[in-house]
Amino acid sequence: MLYAVKDWDNAYANGPNIAGGERWPGLWVAPAEAYRAELAGQGRAMLDIAYGAHDRQRLDLFLPEGKPKGLVVFVHGGYWMRLDKSFWSHLAQGAVARGHAVAMPSYRLCPEVGIADISADVAQAIARAMDEADGPVALTGHSAGGHLVSRMICRGAPLASERQARITSVVSISGLHDLRPLQRTAMNDTLRIDDATAASESPALLAPIDGARVTAWVGGAERNEFRRQAQLLANIWTGLGAATVYVEAPDRHHFDVIDDLADPESALVAALVG
Repeated sequence: MLYAVKDWDNAYANGPNIAGGERWPGLWVAPAEAYRAELAGQGRAMLDIAYGAHDRQRLDLFLPEGKPKGLVVFVHGGYWMRLDKSFWSHLAQGAVARGHAVAMPSYRLCPEVGIADISADVAQAIARAMDEADGPVALTGHSAGGHLVSRMICRGAPLASERQARITSVVSISGLHDLRPLQRTAMNDTLRIDDATAASESPALLAPIDGARVTAWVGGAERNEFRRQAQLLANIWTGLGAATVYVEAPDRHHFDVIDDLADPESALVAALVG
C-alpha cells in the first residue's frame, strides 16, 4: 500500500493524537520536582550549573551514591521551541540507581536562536558535564532531544573530537533525524529551517564518527513519521559504519515512551548504560 503524507502538521502532532494527550507535560512536573528535592536533600544534586552566559544555559547534575561509574546526559524535547530541564528530573532515576551521574541541560530556544545554535548549546552543556564526571559517557534525548544527541556524534559536530571519544552509546528516543519534513509544517514559522540548515543539522544526512553506537528507540503507538524517522537513522548509519539497532517499544506513545528511563531494571536503561 502506498504511503504518502498529506497533512504534515498532523503527521508531527503528538498531543492531539494521543488519548488524554493534554495531560502532558503537566504529568511530569510533580515527579520531577519530588526527585530533585529528594536528591538535593541528600546532597546529590548540583542544580543550575552554568555552561554559558544565557539564563537557559544551565544544567542539573544528579549523582549516585559513591563514585560515578560514568556520565549520562539527557536532552529534552519540545520541538526546539519549548520546555526546559525541570520537567524531566525523575527520568534520571534509572541511570543514577545503576551508579551513573546524570546531567540534564536546558538550552536556548527557537525563534530566539536557530537549530545550529541549539546544537552548539548542547555540545557546551555536554562538555561542562564531562568536567564534573569522569568515565564513559552515554547520551540520550527525546524527540528534538533525540535529534540533538545524535547530532553530537556526527562528523563535524560542535562537540570537540576528544569529547566525542568519551561517548560510548547514544539512545535517540523518538528522535527527529531528518529535518526536511519539518520545513513543511506550520512550526517552521518559528523553527526557520531552511535547506542549508536541514542539510547541515540533520543526522540522517551526515556521517557518524568512527565507532558510533546508536539505538533508535521509538514507541509502537507513535505517529508513523516518528517511527519512520527512527528507522531512517538506523538504516542509513548502518551503511556508514555505525553500530545501530532499531527498537519499537510495544504500545508506547510519544509521551510515555520515556517513562522507563526512571526504572533501573528497564530495557531502555540497559540500552543506555548496559
